[in-house]
Amino acid sequence: MNASLAVAAGAALVALGLAVLLAAPTLMRKLLAFNVMGGGVFMLLLALAPRTPQGTADPIAQALVLTGIVVAIAATALGLLLARRYHKATGRSALPDEDAGEDGEQGTDD
Repeated sequence: MNASLAVAAGAALVALGLAVLLAAPTLMRKLLAFNVMGGGVFMLLLALAPRTPQGTADPIAQALVLTGIVVAIAATALGLLLARRYHKATGRSALPDEDAGEDGEQGTDD
C-alpha cells in the first residue's frame, strides 16, 4: 500500500470516527466510532513511521501500534461493561441531553 494512500485512509477514518462520535446519540455507536477512530490513528502511526533503507517500517512503531490495539480492546470491553450497567440502571441506551431536566424534559430559558 502506498504511504500517501495509507495516510489519507487513516485521516479519513479518524475524521469519520470523530464525526460519528460527536453526532451519535447512543452509547454503542459512540463506542464503535471511538474504535474506528482508533483504527485510523493506528494506520497513521504505521504510515508515518520512519523506514529503514530496505523499506520496512520501524519496529518501535509496530510495537507501539500492537500495544495500542491491546489497550483498545481492553478499553472497548470496559466501555461495553459501563454501557450495559448504564442501560440496566436507567433503561436507556443513550445519554440524556445536557439541557434536559431531571425528568428528561427539555429545559426552558426563563
